[in-house]
Amino acid sequence: MLSAHCGARAAASWNVRGGRYDKQVNTSTVHTFEVAGTHTHVWEYGSADGWPVFLVHGFRGDHHGLEGLAESLAEKNPGKRFLVPDLPGFGETGPMAGTEHNLAAYGDWLVALVAEAAPEGHTMLGHSFGSLVVSAALRAGLSPDQVILVNPIASPALEGPQAVLTQLAIGYYKAGSLLPERAAKELLGNRLIVRVMSEVMAKTRDPELRAWIHAQHHAYFSAFSDSATLLEAFKASVSHTVREFAGEYRVPTLLIVGDRDDITPLAAQLDLERRIPGATLRIIPGTGHLVHYEAVADAAAWITDALGGAE
Repeated sequence: MLSAHCGARAAASWNVRGGRYDKQVNTSTVHTFEVAGTHTHVWEYGSADGWPVFLVHGFRGDHHGLEGLAESLAEKNPGKRFLVPDLPGFGETGPMAGTEHNLAAYGDWLVALVAEAAPEGHTMLGHSFGSLVVSAALRAGLSPDQVILVNPIASPALEGPQAVLTQLAIGYYKAGSLLPERAAKELLGNRLIVRVMSEVMAKTRDPELRAWIHAQHHAYFSAFSDSATLLEAFKASVSHTVREFAGEYRVPTLLIVGDRDDITPLAAQLDLERRIPGATLRIIPGTGHLVHYEAVADAAAWITDALGGAE
């Protein structure tokens, strides 16, 4: 049920103005729902009584990662309500109670959240790990009117050229889970390691945008509840692909991808498009796994078109 915590909150964000990235303060409404034994925090942008569109963030992030996209979409789609939850174990949402944080559990959590927050219908968007959570929710009975996947996980991380790096990452997160919590957070949130991850994922050559992306990752990439939950969530993120859920997609589906994505190569995204009946694929040149940071305008325009809105 909806808790008593429901109010406006000022949030610092950045908008592109004349080629520059200017800091400003935006106001969003924060709702809290009791779902899966945890207080799930959901940030709302746009019309309070509009058609609900959920945006599900990726691994190690929280709602801040999709805030810019949500704000842009709210501006372009004045009759819609954009809802960005913090996944269990990340941001301000605590871990789920009494369950391993595997993909099925995240899918069940999302189904339960939607039943509480938008029982009359909704649209669903997932980015990166969020695309897997959405896929698992579809298998668990989620019924959106359409689905939008941004940088979907379409190739197996435990196979192919990424397999060695994935195993190293599993070892890194496993080591963190074995340490006392304070030491674990120091290791897993190490600024140098986070910066290396950010440098690898960012593809833009714009120095201001790169600096802003790094600042976002330093600020929010380590907002996890505890090391054990983080390890479980990471295993969930690398043990599945959207491809294995392709048969669950029975509504219009939009795929938005970057052609320089190191996590899922373009060939795998093209294969995913073929596997999902009636899917539409949009490719953003020169962008990698951070479409939600590097190509907000392009992504928002395509999403707005899919939603039937107008600029």
